[in-house]
Amino acid sequence: MTLDALDSGRPATITAVDWSVVAADEAKRLRALGVDEGVEISVTHRGVFGTRDPIAIRLGRTMIALRRAHALAIEVEAA
Repeated sequence: MTLDALDSGRPATITAVDWSVVAADEAKRLRALGVDEGVEISVTHRGVFGTRDPIAIRLGRTMIALRRAHALAIEVEAA
């Protein structure tokens, strides 16, 4: 499943990232923040007003916000 479909608060592991759909500079930034295969992740909050954008995620002790388009490029396996 993609990160966008993961229930809030449920832990998961990133199994794949389709870097081809993410702009090169954004991909570099996401990798620097720790987004990569094998990383444990969870969704903490979602945007409101029907768009569900952005999505706040926790990677270890770090929390970052992602666009939904980026979350759709991240495959996860729920724990």
